[in-house]
Amino acid sequence: MVIARRRGAYKVGVVRRASIVESASRHFAASGYQNVSMAQIAKDVNITDSGLLHYFPSKHHLLLAVVHHRIEAAEAWWERIPEDAGVIAMLRGMVEATRWHLSQPGLIELFVLMASEMSDPTSAAHEVYARQYDGVIEAVAKRFRYGVQSGEVREDLDCEALARECIAVSDGLQMQWVLKHGELDLVSAIHSHGDRLARAITCDGRGLDA
Repeated sequence: MVIARRRGAYKVGVVRRASIVESASRHFAASGYQNVSMAQIAKDVNITDSGLLHYFPSKHHLLLAVVHHRIEAAEAWWERIPEDAGVIAMLRGMVEATRWHLSQPGLIELFVLMASEMSDPTSAAHEVYARQYDGVIEAVAKRFRYGVQSGEVREDLDCEALARECIAVSDGLQMQWVLKHGELDLVSAIHSHGDRLARAITCDGRGLDA
């Protein structure tokens, strides 16, 4: 009976923690990290301020969890695109993923905000996010490798390098979008990169709009 109660409490804790992260993601996306208080999030999930601090000792800890959640969502996005869909479909998917990111502009700002901490080897977040990044890169590289096998793209391509380029361009443009206060046409910029890349690597020289 004691073990059953402990398992039940653990499951409740997991569900509660997830609901806190979901709430924080919504609030941060809508209002920006700096404009949301821990009290707002606690009220939203119907727990006390001290109850929230039990799960996340500080707002910074909650921020790390939200960024972690965002990267997981990006991994899930790529899993929705079948590996055999083709490189053109994958690059079009990057454009659609950008539209999805723009529907949550506050999360783009958070991701850029956390970039320096994620890249710091001394940060507790570094190893976790490095593994997640590797997962996203591998998901994209798989689709390039399938394109090579199917004859859609050239055989001499370094698929992992291409995947890293796509992620680097996406992340870099998101940073510029933040610095330009949203004035950069992010979707158009990602589309332009994907179209140029497609024309350079496909065997028939097709772009994204072919």
